[in-house]
Amino acid sequence: MPLFEMTADELVPVPSTTFAAEQVLERADLQRLLRARLDMIVKDVLVVSEEFGAFADARRRVDLLGVDRAGHLVVIELKRTTDGGHLELQALRYAAMVSVMTFEDLVEHYESYLAKVDPDAVEDARQLLAAFLDDGEETVLSREVRLVLVAAGFDREITTTVLWLNDVYGLDIRCVRLTPYKVDDRLLLDVQQVIPLPEAGELTVQLKRRQTQARATSTDTRDWTPYEIITPAGRTEPLRKRRAMLALVTALHQNGVTGATLATAIPRSRFLPVDGTLTGDDLVAAFVATYPGADNRVGRWFTEAPLHDADRTWVLSKMWGTNTEPVLDRLLRLAPTDGYAYHAVTED
Repeated sequence: MPLFEMTADELVPVPSTTFAAEQVLERADLQRLLRARLDMIVKDVLVVSEEFGAFADARRRVDLLGVDRAGHLVVIELKRTTDGGHLELQALRYAAMVSVMTFEDLVEHYESYLAKVDPDAVEDARQLLAAFLDDGEETVLSREVRLVLVAAGFDREITTTVLWLNDVYGLDIRCVRLTPYKVDDRLLLDVQQVIPLPEAGELTVQLKRRQTQARATSTDTRDWTPYEIITPAGRTEPLRKRRAMLALVTALHQNGVTGATLATAIPRSRFLPVDGTLTGDDLVAAFVATYPGADNRVGRWFTEAPLHDADRTWVLSKMWGTNTEPVLDRLLRLAPTDGYAYHAVTED
């Protein structure tokens, strides 16, 4: 679709150009710029590696490797050509290779990536990654890898293949077309998602999510039951165990139940204090100093949501399983007034 400049008298076509003609390089220019604005091509994805090549006996590298909040790895491949080359085949090979990656592998690769782009953040790689992912350090990376193909154009062979793989095999592959335009001495970039069409994108996501949940239910024996927390202030949305526990503990504390009293209902290993009224990096440093075993597990604690009273700071664990409901029951007995409860949300 051509681009036009609208004047008072007519629509004037704006000439498109090519990346080659404008001497725009794939890695040094396009990849570098898109990495900093990844939301232009895919939403809610964290870049964890660039030029990723940690494959046994493999010579090629993934342009950009990301992860979404649900724990799906995202392979992003980029070409500046107008036919797309063999992007889909290349990306499929990479997807198969990274599909066996674990959370610990991801932390290691993210540390290597941060060492290049933000050295000061390397020590916080695990915590940053855990904070981004919905399930934190409990995340089990899905073997269903998402693919994002970015090019100046796609030939019919690529689009036919992608549509077939998405439709028949339920893969999540999107194609994003980049078209450069030259206006005077300025270079403009038009970014268009061509597969799936944006209008059908949300429906596609919902259908894939339903299929994924159905498969997970049949193979995953863990209890993912969400809970609504009810307080005099209202009812929360359905929350994962860790968030439900935090919501009730925080509500009770805000209504006068002290940290020491809350600790009588929560296992000691799940609710720990440090001296002083601390937040942020100061809290993390004091927490690790007080509990040396937490040095590599800070991401398993709600250090971003501490409770303060009597010159102490209390930190709640994110690790909750079969002990969730018994602890919720004990916490409810500490409620200062009526109106506190919880509700396990089950599917119809």
